[in-house]
Amino acid sequence: MRINKNSEFTADQIRDFVVRGMQEKKAQEIVVMDLRNVKNAICDYFVLCSGNSDTQIDAISTSVEDEVYKASKQDPWHKEGKLNREWILLDYVDVVVHVFKKDRRSFYDLEQLWGDAEIRAIKDDDMVVAS
Repeated sequence: MRINKNSEFTADQIRDFVVRGMQEKKAQEIVVMDLRNVKNAICDYFVLCSGNSDTQIDAISTSVEDEVYKASKQDPWHKEGKLNREWILLDYVDVVVHVFKKDRRSFYDLEQLWGDAEIRAIKDDDMVVAS
């Protein structure tokens, strides 16, 4: 696992900031995958969601970045997919964010690929409060 030594925030807190950013832009099918007990996992959490259009997934990813930065003053360590806007990845070291267009999400099926993870669906009316 990579260590984020510059952060005074826990992976749980970053995860909650991410979910809140997704909820701000009406992301659909938000899922938190807890990878802490999965052998050879690359991070503590994957947080996934879907959007209906390239414009929406761009707005969701921007909202996530804004929410995390506002709360923790952290930018993603790495990001991909902003140009083609079908699958945007934001890497916060211990938390990796995946914002998919609906058809891309079903194609890559990360929930199945990482089937050993504990998976928690966030319902539309669940309000996430950062730890």
